[in-house]
Amino acid sequence: MRSIADVVIIGGGVIGIGTAYFLAKLGGKDIVVLEREAMLGLGSTGKCAGGIRQQFSSEVNIRLAMESVRFFENFQVELDADPEFRQRGYLFLATTPADAASFRQNVALQRGLGLQVDILTAQQVKDLVPALNVDDVLLATYCPTDGYADPHGVLQGLAKGARRLGVEICLDTVATSIELSQGRVSAVVTNKGRIATRVVVACAGPWLASVGRMAGIDLPVRPYRRQIFVTTPFPAIPDPLPMVIDFTPSFYFRKEGPGILMGMTDDAEPSSFNTHASWDFLTQVVEKAIQRAPVLEQAGFMDGWGGLYEVTPDDNPILGPLPEVEGFFCAGGFSGHGFMLSPATGRAMAQLILHGHSDVDISSLGIARLREGREHREKQVI
Repeated sequence: MRSIADVVIIGGGVIGIGTAYFLAKLGGKDIVVLEREAMLGLGSTGKCAGGIRQQFSSEVNIRLAMESVRFFENFQVELDADPEFRQRGYLFLATTPADAASFRQNVALQRGLGLQVDILTAQQVKDLVPALNVDDVLLATYCPTDGYADPHGVLQGLAKGARRLGVEICLDTVATSIELSQGRVSAVVTNKGRIATRVVVACAGPWLASVGRMAGIDLPVRPYRRQIFVTTPFPAIPDPLPMVIDFTPSFYFRKEGPGILMGMTDDAEPSSFNTHASWDFLTQVVEKAIQRAPVLEQAGFMDGWGGLYEVTPDDNPILGPLPEVEGFFCAGGFSGHGFMLSPATGRAMAQLILHGHSDVDISSLGIARLREGREHREKQVI
């Protein structure tokens, strides 16, 4: 591990590795990524559902998502790695008048930014996915260029590209403290030595708040467990199948190989770093699954796991510099959207660090909004 770096990135998930890749691609030098685990992909990135969508409720998230989809579409050409990006679409189901009205507003904004999104009737939803019970569906939105990819493949592809451009990725390396000098970053101390640097980028996902505390910064980010379960082979719901989002209960499912992957938000879940799968919770998930797709009553389950969302007060990430410590940047708090927004986020953060501005204006996602009471909630959260 080098002892001097221009930029030290704390966190080797898809946000940290993506930021490193774009920093190097745009001409940055001497970039080091610190990953606490012995392998890449053991944290939140490797445990996520792999969803990639553009159907958000705020302009900045839509723009980041649209740029990210373009990158995923060209991923294999650029990085010589297959992300297994399947553009099966995202199908959002509205079952309450309030959600239906909100969805219509979102679609108007999305279309205004150039995104192709359809508003479907219940019958059109049934035609698209015959297995669904649509008795309570008021309308749905469908974007055919949305989809999902393999989180492990994406992460390894970005890491391969970053290393090829000279990025040093240090595994099994824990940042233990951040040294400051006259109000700015001067070094990062790890379990394997000290790295002098003038720029630190906190990309530590659920551990973002602890990294902030190393620099004396309070980052309002808390970890929450989210669980995923996968069925045994289930041909009764064949491909092509979009990512189906039953919005009110925050239940979703899609194909995963020959089986079905599904998950749901547990509103009663307290903040923790717990990543164990609760088979008791599976009972609640199955209840919602059968309500939405009755044929799923026949499914058996072969796997389940927990991962962590890092959640902010308004479900939007914190991106950009922290004003109290010069040279300290943050990219985290994605509230479940980090994987899908990672390419555009990495590029924007790299541009911000190198040039002081980014092509996609991410200033509205800075820490100031949370400190000044200007929160703008992302409504399209699962």
